[in-house]
This record gives sequence, C-alpha cells and structure tokens, in this order.
Amino acid sequence: MDIKAAIKEIQRGQPRPIYVLYGTEKYRMQEFVTFLLEHAFEPENRELAVMKMDTSEAPIEAVIEEAETLPFLVPRKCILVKDQSIFASGKDKMEHRTERLLEYMEQPMETSIIVFLVQADKLDERKKTVKTAKAKAAVLAFQPLGAEELAQWVKRETDKHRCSIGEEAVTALLNAVGTNLQALAGEIEKCCLFAGEGGVIDTATIEGLIAKNTEQNVFQLVEDVVRHRAGKALATLHELLKQKEEPIKIMALIVRQLRIMLQVKELTNQSFTQQQAASQLGIHPYAAKMAAEQARAYGTDVLAGWLAEAAELDYEMKSGRVDKTLGLEMFIMRMAAGSKRSGTAASR
Repeated sequence: MDIKAAIKEIQRGQPRPIYVLYGTEKYRMQEFVTFLLEHAFEPENRELAVMKMDTSEAPIEAVIEEAETLPFLVPRKCILVKDQSIFASGKDKMEHRTERLLEYMEQPMETSIIVFLVQADKLDERKKTVKTAKAKAAVLAFQPLGAEELAQWVKRETDKHRCSIGEEAVTALLNAVGTNLQALAGEIEKCCLFAGEGGVIDTATIEGLIAKNTEQNVFQLVEDVVRHRAGKALATLHELLKQKEEPIKIMALIVRQLRIMLQVKELTNQSFTQQQAASQLGIHPYAAKMAAEQARAYGTDVLAGWLAEAAELDYEMKSGRVDKTLGLEMFIMRMAAGSKRSGTAASR
C-alpha cells in the first residue's frame, strides 16, 4: 500500500485494522504513527487506547489475545508492536505461533488497530506473514525520500513552525545537516525559533546557527573545490584542523566523496536515474543528486585522475614522505586549478 493512500484513508476515518511498517526512515515511521493516533483517537482517549508490546518479550499469541479483547472505557484501541522476527529475518528467544496471526488477519477485530513496527530495513519475503500482510495491503515501506521529496519535507516541516524557507536555504540546510530527518527536524525548529513566527529562514540564518559536522564540512570543501573556490576550501580545511581532525581522516572523506562523484557520473552515463544510482550505490538519493551536480562539469577521466592522485597522496602521508597538512593543502590547490582547466569536460 502507498503511504499517501494510507494517510487519505485515515483522514476519511477509515484506518486499517493492521499495519506493518518497515524501512530505513524511522523518523517518518514515527510520524505516521503519530498521525494515525491523532486522527483515529480522541485526545482524551489516547492514554487508555494505546498500548505497547514487543515480540522479543511476548509471543505473538499474546498480541492477538490483546487485540481480541474489547477495549476498556474507549471505543477502540491501538496496539503498537515492536518486531524483528515475525515479519523480518531477525531472531529472538521467543517462540511464536504465527498461525494465530494469520488467522487474525483474515478476521480482525473492528475495535483494535495493530501496528507492527518492524526493526529492519526490509521484510523477509519468504514468510507467510509477509505474504498475507501484503495481500491485505497492510504493508507500508518507509524508504529514503527522493531529492525533491526531501526538499518538500523540509518546507512542510518549516511550515509547521509558521516559518518559510527558500530553495537556496533548503539546499544550504541539507548541506549543513545531512539527510537524517530527526536531525533536520531539530535544526529546523531551532532556526524557526530564531526567525520567529512568520519569519524567513535564509542561508545567513543557517550559517550562523548550524554547526556542520566533519562529513558535512568535507562535503562543503569538495563543493568549493569543484566551484573553483580554493580559498574557501582551504579555510574549511584549516577550520577542521583547528578542531583537531586528523588529516588522514579528512583525506579519506574527500576520497569517499570523489568516489561517489565518479560512480554517479558513470551510472548516469549508462542512463541510470539519480534514484537508481543511489539504490545501486547504497546512498541517499539527495547525496546522489548533489554528487551528480558536483561531477557535472568534469569527465570521468578527470575524476578518476583525482582519485588516483588521492591514493598516492594517502600513501605518502601515511608513510611520512610528505607533511600531512601541506600535502592536503597542495592536493586541494591542484584540484581547484585542475577544475578551471577541465571545466568544459562535462560531456565525457
């Protein structure tokens, strides 16, 4: 079942008796649960209506028994069940009679909603429980948002706090924080508190309030290099060194970003979409989008050359043949200078 379709059903007052939620986006999963509880239960009933269980601590029969028991003092109840073995391939010490669940899914109680929160990025498709849940359209996958979806999510989250944010500021926010939705939600709330109700979050607000972590700083360093801003790239490097970051670690992160740029470039040259490239490489779709933009002006030979030079420098730094800081500085300068000479090589 599609998440948007599930939300529309809940808004119409027609929640399903069983949901199986899984995926990498735990924050969105929790958002869905909150939305369900807000729309399916009156505020005064929620404390009595909601209960939590865990299949690592209780057998599935106990969950079904609870679902079949009429709710106390409320018209309907919701059972939130943490699971890693009924629908996924995880193991626990509990023995489960899953046939009880299969029977229940055929005739669920109208007075109960069971929400399975599967602690896994994917389901075990071999299991009857998964096949039956899919046949009942009970399964919801919470996978990483695409680049455009992520930008829209940021705008919606900002709207919740009665603030607004422009396209440039959205990009700045994502580059500063990354793609973790929980971290983004916290930083958006902070920026909105600073801007005030009706305020606008701009790039200056983000730069002033949000401290980049090491990975985001290195991403910005590479961004400055490919945009021919050697001075800014060196300033970022020196700031990282002041924070006692190891040059070897910084070099490894630069190499990682260069490798992603090359891989995305090669895949898009083979007619992969950015979403497909992200799936192939096991990275977030937004990371694939930004890597594609960074690599757009360079041929694969240029990117491969940078990687080869980085590998040689890494060896020299580790073997003591070159000063680590000076080696990094010179590498950044050579990349920036090479960027200017090869900026027209994008088509290769």
